[in-house]
Amino acid sequence: MTTTASDPLTAAAGGPSDSEQLLFGGELTYDHGWGAHNGAWLKLSLRAMAVSLPRHVALAVRLAREADRQALVAVAFTEAVRGVAQAVSLVAVNSLLVELLAPGDITGRLRAALPALTLVAVLAVVGSGCKSASAAATGILEPKVQRVATERYLGLVARVELEAIEDDAFHRLMDSAQWGADSARRMVGYCTSVVTSVISLVAAAGVLTVLHPVLLPLLVCMALPSAWGSLTMARHRYVSWHRFVQHVRAAKLISQLLIDQRAATEVRVHDVAPFLLTHFRKMAETSEREQTRLAWIGARTGLYAESTRGIATVVTYGVLGLLLWNGQMALAVAGTAVLAIRAGSASITDLVLRVTDVQEEAMFVADLETLCQEAVRRAIPSGGVDLPEVVDEIRFENVTFTYPGADEPSLREVDLVIPRGRTVALVGKNGSGKSTLVRLLCGGWLPASGRVLWGGVDTAEADRAQLFDRVAMVAQDFYRWPFTARVNIGIGRSGAAMDDAVIEASAAYAGADEVVGGLPGGLDTLLARGYKGGQEISGGQWQKIGLARARYRDGAVLIVDEPTSALDPAAEQRVFDQIHELAGSGQTTVLITHRLHSVRHADLIYVLDQGRVVEHGTFAALMDPATGTGAFRRAYELQARQFRHAAVPGQTAPAERAPDAGRVDEGEVLS
Repeated sequence: MTTTASDPLTAAAGGPSDSEQLLFGGELTYDHGWGAHNGAWLKLSLRAMAVSLPRHVALAVRLAREADRQALVAVAFTEAVRGVAQAVSLVAVNSLLVELLAPGDITGRLRAALPALTLVAVLAVVGSGCKSASAAATGILEPKVQRVATERYLGLVARVELEAIEDDAFHRLMDSAQWGADSARRMVGYCTSVVTSVISLVAAAGVLTVLHPVLLPLLVCMALPSAWGSLTMARHRYVSWHRFVQHVRAAKLISQLLIDQRAATEVRVHDVAPFLLTHFRKMAETSEREQTRLAWIGARTGLYAESTRGIATVVTYGVLGLLLWNGQMALAVAGTAVLAIRAGSASITDLVLRVTDVQEEAMFVADLETLCQEAVRRAIPSGGVDLPEVVDEIRFENVTFTYPGADEPSLREVDLVIPRGRTVALVGKNGSGKSTLVRLLCGGWLPASGRVLWGGVDTAEADRAQLFDRVAMVAQDFYRWPFTARVNIGIGRSGAAMDDAVIEASAAYAGADEVVGGLPGGLDTLLARGYKGGQEISGGQWQKIGLARARYRDGAVLIVDEPTSALDPAAEQRVFDQIHELAGSGQTTVLITHRLHSVRHADLIYVLDQGRVVEHGTFAALMDPATGTGAFRRAYELQARQFRHAAVPGQTAPAERAPDAGRVDEGEVLS
């Protein structure tokens, strides 16, 4: 949603504040998801609400039936009984008034009115019981509906292609749809209120129609001003809330930064707190101006609505007085009419409010439904061609791949072979296509052209579940799960029961046994600060946990991306020795690393540059000046020089030493 200086919301708020401009680069408007609803909402009328109401109620009923059919039946039954009790109660009140106002002695009149009085009392008890039962059943339904809706969209999103996860449009849809589960929960209560109001209104309208035909139009005239006021303010609140939702989130972000554990050190050392508090105040003042604007609109709208309602009320009771004066209506009937008018008016007002709520929540639930449909459309296909029991090689044939929205391909006509039981190293400067190649290898992405073959089976046709099952991966930025050490290792094969003996063996393989042994609760130690008993471990220790996770998964193909970047030299050498041992046991290993000395023992090295394989071969072949392009050899020799001639404090580096000595990123030298 784009705003200009003529936008009343922008003008009312005084335009983007200095804090918005400085911290977030401009005015905080939210133009995805719910922003698209504004036009539909502003066009909403009472007639449109009435037409769309059955559809929205049906949606809530479908979710409720899926969540708990028994509770839904209980709500429907109790509300129906409650409505019938209200209608009968009005009729009983009319009989009661007739008997009480009839001529004769008071004792006789009370005796004659006793049955009607008893019936009114019984119906009041029945109505109260039904209301309580309905509230209990609704309370049971609401969390279940939220769970069902949440499970549905999370389960579907977890199975979409990686292409969808990295697609901005899909992310915008998820951002909007995440409110859908909460809205689905609230819709249950709102729809129950709608049904209650409709039943009450029908009961009151039926009684009024029987009493006198002119009373029903008077009821509508009394209720319309309140309905108009409710709808008008709901529109303003809806547009304002969604217009400022990102602003509110940003203000909350600033407040959270003041207490965030990760930012705590810098907040204190750099004295950031006064800066953040100043901008929090400015952001809050913008929100306060908007709330003030809404308050004035509410006051004006309420004044118009209540004034009109007051006039309609005077007219209604004036008509009742005339009917009594002219003898066209008995006093008892007039008393019943007053009760029915008050009940009907309250029902109409409440109905409009609840329908407004249903309409608003239904828009978010519709976003949730759209997300689910899109997730089904973009899901990883189930089934496919079975992979061979033993895959002798993985082959890339003329593979080209371009990320959505990118101008240039990340891989260009790549051909390479990864033999079974070998260690294959992928090297190249940053952005050369190494990580993209690995994503295609494990089936996370599919090539735009060419083929990736596992034992002759194209990944585009293969059973992707089987393909994923053959792969174990530890990426440089692998996820650090905020769970126990046991789960952080065992989640590598989460579909099976976690076996402590295998977990411990995997930890020992990766050197993580020392990490686990140093934790206060061993494998039961929570690796997340902020929770009771939570511990924080170093980056190098996390890297060992990640390697243990990959080992526990025990995939036929192990993919390791910078597995030792945070390890000390001794631990690094141990890891590489173990990786090479795996190849001897029949496991295929694909290694991505900037430490070129670590690929000396690789069976095959592929050098990538700008998405192409520029040379490949064994370490000896690539280091031979008579073969290849020399790209790998030059990079290796330059990196080796940096380690040989590392700077000593207070001394001048040798002439051949590069400006940035020590570890040299191969992205600087492989060109």
